Amino acid sequence: MDNETSRTADYFLVKLINEELDAAPFDRTMCTRFPPEPNGYLHIGSAYAIQTNVEIAQTYNGKFHLRFDDTNPLKEDIAYVNAIIEDIKWLGYDPGEHIYFGSDYAERIYDAAVILIKRGKAYVCDLTPVDVSAYRGTLTEPGVDSPYRERSIEENLILFASMRNGDFKAGASVLRAKIDMRSPNINLRDPILFRIVHASHYRTGSDWCIYPMYDFAHPIQDAIEGITYSLCSIEFKDHRPLYEWVLRELNIPAPPRQREFGRLSLTGVVTSKRFLRQLVEGGYVDGWDDPRLPTLRGMRRRGYTPESIRSFIAEIGSIRTQSTVDISLLDHCLRQDLKEKTVSVMAVLKPLKVVITNYPEGASEMLMIDNNSENASLGSREVPFSRTLYIERDDFEELPPKGFHRLSPHAEVRLKGAYFIRCEEVVKDELTGEITELRCTYDPDTKSGTGFTGRKVKGTIHWVDAAQAVKAEVRLYHELLLAPSVPGEDGGNWADAINPESLVIVSNAWIEPFAKHARPEQQFQLFRHGYCCVDSKHSPGENLVFNRTVPLKDSWNKK
Repeated sequence: MDNETSRTADYFLVKLINEELDAAPFDRTMCTRFPPEPNGYLHIGSAYAIQTNVEIAQTYNGKFHLRFDDTNPLKEDIAYVNAIIEDIKWLGYDPGEHIYFGSDYAERIYDAAVILIKRGKAYVCDLTPVDVSAYRGTLTEPGVDSPYRERSIEENLILFASMRNGDFKAGASVLRAKIDMRSPNINLRDPILFRIVHASHYRTGSDWCIYPMYDFAHPIQDAIEGITYSLCSIEFKDHRPLYEWVLRELNIPAPPRQREFGRLSLTGVVTSKRFLRQLVEGGYVDGWDDPRLPTLRGMRRRGYTPESIRSFIAEIGSIRTQSTVDISLLDHCLRQDLKEKTVSVMAVLKPLKVVITNYPEGASEMLMIDNNSENASLGSREVPFSRTLYIERDDFEELPPKGFHRLSPHAEVRLKGAYFIRCEEVVKDELTGEITELRCTYDPDTKSGTGFTGRKVKGTIHWVDAAQAVKAEVRLYHELLLAPSVPGEDGGNWADAINPESLVIVSNAWIEPFAKHARPEQQFQLFRHGYCCVDSKHSPGENLVFNRTVPLKDSWNKK
């Protein structure tokens, strides 16, 4: 297993599996699986589940399967399949030839249902969906037997065949397991195994009009593929008795074992697929790859690296129950990954014009600056310098407070990689009083890299050459939601829950010309502003668009 993603020896799933294998070993190779439904996109919680399954397989020199749970034609699409495969490969876990589809097992799952009917363990029920729910009971009240529960095996076989042949409308009948309507576990109160859906499937077309429920299909699919450990998140723990019932009633030898781990949530982040869909379909965000979303597509577009995501999951370690992790840990892992491998460039987001009055008009020069001060192997580059520059408006104060070590009237600072400059005059708009220009002088003897050891200045500020700087748009991202709760949970309105400052677009930024040939998803560190990447939807020849991935300040280190 890769040292980057290996977890500590106290990883509870490893301990559990070791104990179980010592007591009852399998006669086949360890095999785990990740079974997404192709009706949406993967998110950070999916990454946790994928990495957990991959690591368990690697720990025991086994195999990892990607299997699509595609038994609902109303919501699934090949576009989601392709996106999920792409995202898993981007994350660093290529399933290779081990990509499977639940729909390929349709005939075998149907045959399994017929076996249960013949054994008196399943029956066709004609209750309406509303009545099925009402008969099921509550957490405190037992369920009530369906009036169709005692149909004969022969009648059930005929009715189930009629369901398959398309003789009934959707919702007219379902196939249910015959277990125990008084079980304290509601999942065992005669759960639905098959339902009627008259819709074309993206793989099987119109071959089928009945489709198995996940809780029935899942254990059968696992058995077909030889899965040893079906590892899933904690909300499926109450479903485990049904998983085991299906395998037991079908007499599956050496059946797969379902075991659960905790579900991952992040502070200030929506990870529920249902809520993500509401945000996307309601137009509150810019699609499934909106950089404010925790989808892998959104995180990739924002600039998170697969290495940082894997490192973050490794830092979390084992989760036994539902856990919420501070997102600052994820940002910390990203900074650790990027700090020594990204080129640092100068960009001015709120430009203030500076004219160096004693620099020759029409003259310019190229200055050398390090690509990354922490990693000399990244080398250096040339930066143009001339009479007119832009600096950050925040780097100048006409009436500087105590401790302000940047530029102010008659004060001196160093321009990063260049010269000392002194502000001699402040030019303002006559109508608004806004500062429009600073007129400064420079000291030619203070050029960086020349061994200057004269007087010192306390402040260094970044800048760009006005003549050659490149216009850019910089998008600054913050938490999407104003409060920890989400409208889907408390009945509120998404429009009221969205943080209006979750996306701040800076449309008049200037960046040094080094970045003008940047490719989509290429990452940089913008001096003082943070790590960013070129937006993946940027087209060459258009104005550059940068997405800020994360600021430089690391709040996790303080914690």
